[in-house]
Amino acid sequence: MADPRAESEPLLSRARGDGGRDCRAGSASCRPGAASWRDLCFDQAAVFIEDAIQYRSINHRMDVRSMWLYRLYYSNACQWILSFTIFLILFLAFIESPSSLTSTADVRYRSAPWDPPCGLTEGVEVLCLLVFVADVSVKSYLVGWAQFRTNPWLLAYLVVLVVSLTDWIVSLSLLCQERLRVRRLLRPFFLMQNSSMMKKTLKCIRSSLPEMASVLLLLALHLCVFTMSGMLLFIGEKQGDGQDRERLIYFRNLPEALTSLLVLLTTANNPDVMIPAYSKNRAYAIFFIVFTLIGSLFLMNLLTAIIYNQFRGYLMVSRAAVPAAPGGAAPGGQAGHDQQGGPAKSFQTSLFRRRLGARAAYEVLSSVTAEGEAHPREVGVRPRDFLQVLQRVQLDGSHTQAVMEKVRSYGGDLLSAGEFQKLFNEFDKRVIKEPPPRPEYPSPFLRRAQIAFSHRYFDYLGNFIALGNLVSISVFLVIDADVLPEDRDDFVLGILNCAFILYYVLELLLKVFALGLPGYLAHSSNVFDGLLTAVLLVLEISTLAVYRFPHPGWKPETLGLLSLWDMARLVNSLIVVRFLRIIPSLKLMAVVASTILDLIRNMRAFGGILVVVYYVFAILGISLFRGVIVAPGNGSLSPDNSSAPCGSFEQLEYWPNNFDDFAAALITLWNVMVVNNWQVFLDAYRRYSGPWSKIYFVLWWLVSSVVWVNLFLALILENFLHKWDRRSHLQSLAGDPDSTYQTSAELLFREVLEEPTEDELMEKLSHHPHLRLCR
Repeated sequence: MADPRAESEPLLSRARGDGGRDCRAGSASCRPGAASWRDLCFDQAAVFIEDAIQYRSINHRMDVRSMWLYRLYYSNACQWILSFTIFLILFLAFIESPSSLTSTADVRYRSAPWDPPCGLTEGVEVLCLLVFVADVSVKSYLVGWAQFRTNPWLLAYLVVLVVSLTDWIVSLSLLCQERLRVRRLLRPFFLMQNSSMMKKTLKCIRSSLPEMASVLLLLALHLCVFTMSGMLLFIGEKQGDGQDRERLIYFRNLPEALTSLLVLLTTANNPDVMIPAYSKNRAYAIFFIVFTLIGSLFLMNLLTAIIYNQFRGYLMVSRAAVPAAPGGAAPGGQAGHDQQGGPAKSFQTSLFRRRLGARAAYEVLSSVTAEGEAHPREVGVRPRDFLQVLQRVQLDGSHTQAVMEKVRSYGGDLLSAGEFQKLFNEFDKRVIKEPPPRPEYPSPFLRRAQIAFSHRYFDYLGNFIALGNLVSISVFLVIDADVLPEDRDDFVLGILNCAFILYYVLELLLKVFALGLPGYLAHSSNVFDGLLTAVLLVLEISTLAVYRFPHPGWKPETLGLLSLWDMARLVNSLIVVRFLRIIPSLKLMAVVASTILDLIRNMRAFGGILVVVYYVFAILGISLFRGVIVAPGNGSLSPDNSSAPCGSFEQLEYWPNNFDDFAAALITLWNVMVVNNWQVFLDAYRRYSGPWSKIYFVLWWLVSSVVWVNLFLALILENFLHKWDRRSHLQSLAGDPDSTYQTSAELLFREVLEEPTEDELMEKLSHHPHLRLCR
């Protein structure tokens, strides 16, 4: 273990000599290796700056060896290896038994799946587990044993690895014949523990549970009241009566009545469940309308409002006085809390980490400044010291250059703590790179041509031509809809297709002439157009080589799934993407488009949560329902399509919706999440596996369709409302609208966050487990 004095020394404003005696900064006897000590300070400052940029906790070891290991761990190569390992262990579910490597999931036509030999996938799995063992070992060393014991995520990481390795040994001892592998249910944990945003999202869901539980309790009460009322209302007095048919179909017994109304809550069986009674007497419609009004329109939307309100607070309003340490727990083993005792919120906690890391770097560099003066009169950081540290920070060159220019603007004066913190605002901006210079042509004619072909009107012409291309494809699709494939004549369309592709090639060449190849490739839209044109050109040349030039009666034959001609037309339709260029010129459309882009950037945590719940429920579904759906015939109890009731699982031919392998289970869960016809799944699995199967599907509906979909809706609302209401504020954060910076999504909620005070930062630094601050 490293000497704690060596770790704490760079943050001391007065150096400690042997025996712990204070001595004047700058004394040769205090620091025998002044150059090495200065180098250590710069390395520590660089690590703190990297922590601040990435919103990481600074509560880790700071000696030379630990910092080398820390930076190696967070290097792109190591993080890529860890991410690939997580992907690989999750992907194993598609390959290991029961394998998903079949062309169809339909039980009537599915061939025997590939059964990997015992030890093949297990060998890959144990390699992944060993990577995770190394990961938790490095993390536990870097944070120290005292922090490790109080960190619930790291402790859970260790427990999951122990259980997984034990289950792996049991699996091999049983020759891979066990039906349930516990470690498969634990695999999504590796994805969650590697994402701080997923941990914060889980914290948001956990804090929302009391409010959601209250609404769910009201929903349960609502269902029970109307279920009992329906059982009493539709008693049926004679055969053929509307009441009798309602009772026999939907209110036969209490579980069936409860299921019917639960499905009606999602409107999936509306108006089917109402029709038998409504056919007899129109007054019965009041029962179902009142039930839907209270349940679907009031209670379900109230649940959406509660989730949105909690999510909004999760993003914005909490004061995070104590930031979370790596792994999800705050120092000392307590979860991060605000001053009111609520959960530490995402962006507020991130802002505190940013400010704390920056302040730690400032303290280190200010100690270097004080060391160089016998009687320091003011505290601050020399700009040249910060510039030297910045050279050691792992950062892209564009941001480094922007920060350097900002530092140089201060001249030679010492940077104060406030000025030092403001420098980190530069890291919140996305640098818009200046386009490469255009080629210079000596001829006046070529210069005029260059101006013409680089003008925006030339882009408008290209968009107009692309629109004509799409119109021509659409017109011929309508004309040929009622013509048999063997009777079609693609001569005219073939000629038009050749003409359009020739124009796209000509447009590409003219733009390269006007902008130069570097200037052309500097725009992502040009890169997309160029790739699309190259693909179309290759397909067109291949089509002409195989089918010859278009002529009257020309009809390319289909070889395989699609002919080359059909592939060319399909790729040609992607030209519609060119029209996305007009979005910035339309104000409302620009807001919607930017909201979608921000949503995609911010959806990783929510997408990860969805992956986790899908994975866990798919594995559970395989364990519970594998093999219960059997194809009709050969002694099967499943009726064939001709004898099955209308609207049943068999009559609708839902045979691919099963849990016989992982891929099929994912699709089945997706179809249930959409809730269209999900009553068909409830009925089929009740008949094939028992009434207890409804618990599984109702739980899945609650987790996916109720909770996650509402979280997704909350994210859309939050992004759109802030984009719509705060566009002027975002421009002020970014500075001049014509500046070379574009504000990133990280600043979206910065205006409503509270800046941590000086006392909070210094208090937190004074309790750093591996550094001691004396002033």
